[in-house]
Amino acid sequence: MNALIISDNPQVLDEVQKSVAGIDSISVLSAFRGSLASQQNLPVKGEVDLLILDCTADGAAELGQLERLAPLHPRLQTILVAPANSSELLMHALRIGVREVLTPPLRKEDMVAALRRISQRGAGGPRAQGKVASFISCKGGSGATFLATNLGYVLAAHQHKKVLLIDMNLQFGDAALYVSDRRPPQTLADLSREIQRVDAAFLQSSAVEVLPNYFVIAAPDDPTRAMDVRPAAVDTLVRLARANFDFVIIDLGRSLDAVSVQALDLSDHIYPVLQLTLPFIRDAKRLLDVFRSLDYPAQKVRVIVNRMERVRDLNLHDLEQTLGTKVFATIPNHYESVTASVNQGVPIQKLSRNSPVTKALQQLSSELVEQEAGSASSWLGRILGRS
Repeated sequence: MNALIISDNPQVLDEVQKSVAGIDSISVLSAFRGSLASQQNLPVKGEVDLLILDCTADGAAELGQLERLAPLHPRLQTILVAPANSSELLMHALRIGVREVLTPPLRKEDMVAALRRISQRGAGGPRAQGKVASFISCKGGSGATFLATNLGYVLAAHQHKKVLLIDMNLQFGDAALYVSDRRPPQTLADLSREIQRVDAAFLQSSAVEVLPNYFVIAAPDDPTRAMDVRPAAVDTLVRLARANFDFVIIDLGRSLDAVSVQALDLSDHIYPVLQLTLPFIRDAKRLLDVFRSLDYPAQKVRVIVNRMERVRDLNLHDLEQTLGTKVFATIPNHYESVTASVNQGVPIQKLSRNSPVTKALQQLSSELVEQEAGSASSWLGRILGRS
């Protein structure tokens, strides 16, 4: 378990470090001297599982900042160090979900007991973080936006998952039009400019509601406003989204810049979409080479072939040999149903339930949900189970 210790008091820092020393399940990433309230985020590089926060000085400010940061770190467990006589502080801690408070002087046996209580409460598993899937076109016209928006709909309607789609095709994104005729309350540019205000409720209210469990954040309505979207804002939004949705789908268009790479870095899987023609294959090879240069593991990148037909001059074996990777999924060609869906702005599952494209998307959604269920487990229970 990776731990971060924060205190403005060197004596408390020392006490905490001594109390966790020798506990095999804990690795202290950083002992930060200062206040959490003065930081924009957790002052450490890397994933943190446990925060030990000193609230003996300005507890209200520390807890206020912890409350603001909590949605960005949904798996974070917190142990407070606080004076025993501060009932108001303890009530505030309880309201924001903190269940472990230790009082100075700290003893190792108290720390071990607190960790075991956290483990027991988490036996049923904390809410797993949502999966982030980014769709990117290998070449214009691949159908990536259609697949991203309609897969989101199928995950929500067919698999009953809570889904957010973020249209990150910043200059000419129109993902919302594929599944809804509603006007977006806010765009991605609006959210980025107000990133300090954004919480889970603000995020959801800014989206187009396609279903009660499917929402779309629209791209900027003016290409000139694409500059408002910064990598840091994308980082905050995606982390917040994955803490509150089962699946976060990002439609990247086909641009590669600092913003899109930030989204790709945060993605659990990347889905390059191509068709089985030579120009698509050439650009797909270039794109996969870029992903390799970014050190993305092979299993993170899942190639999808769209508009697949049985009779082709090129086949999947040739494609896989050229790209140096397996094809993850194929979507059959069914021009009539797809065209009707796009022109009417109605999801294909709703418009043409028996279309082979609908069935392929349902199959893909089933695979994603099965993988999600297989990976959900209690990290804290696993770690402490070894002690």
